[in-house]
Amino acid sequence: MFDCDNMSSSCKCKKNVLEKHYTYEEIEAIANYLKDRVKITPQIGIICGSGLGSVGELLTDPIKFEYTDLPNFPKSTVIGHEGRLIFGKIDEISVICMQGRFHYYEGNSLSRCVMPVRLMKLLGVSTLIVSNAAGSVNPAYKAGDIMIIKDHINFVGFAGNSPLRGPNDDSFGPRFVALNNAYDQSIIKDAKTLVEKLGLKGFHEGVYGCVGGPSYETVAEMRALKPGIAGLDVSPLV
Repeated sequence: MFDCDNMSSSCKCKKNVLEKHYTYEEIEAIANYLKDRVKITPQIGIICGSGLGSVGELLTDPIKFEYTDLPNFPKSTVIGHEGRLIFGKIDEISVICMQGRFHYYEGNSLSRCVMPVRLMKLLGVSTLIVSNAAGSVNPAYKAGDIMIIKDHINFVGFAGNSPLRGPNDDSFGPRFVALNNAYDQSIIKDAKTLVEKLGLKGFHEGVYGCVGGPSYETVAEMRALKPGIAGLDVSPLV
């Protein structure tokens, strides 16, 4: 395991762990560990945000792995993030679900934060659903409303922080990645159709502003984000 029990800020071991850059071979080793123990190939990956881990309990025939039991896998340290990987099915569709993720504001490198997304890809996932608890800067939105993200503004990326920063590994993909279709329009359309069918209220479609945290936004920053929502971790995962 990479994690160290010494929580002191002066611990060089812990600092190196948090800043770790995962190689293709290291992520492939985790994927092979899971493939040896799970015989289904997940089509959809779900990453649960704060307080939304109960989504994982919807999976039928679940196969669960604690993060602490997986080789070279980070620990989840934030309240509301259980730290569990679940394989199972929803309506006969094979799914992998993360109950808990890793945040940039915890001191993790973005490479460490997005490692599970790359792992899901190696396991067979072709569609990724990311949920999160975010704060609205749009006065029309109310607490408990649902917003589907149609695009994002990555303020963390504006500062030069990206999981793609550094030497490029072609095994993961090209050096420069287009994000003009990061949020699949056909899936958004299906979601809106389902909302109408179910008669759900408090549903919106908007732009997500990704900030670094853990401090909340200033008044000026909220004005810059208007009329969308602000959160701490989705954009790098996409």
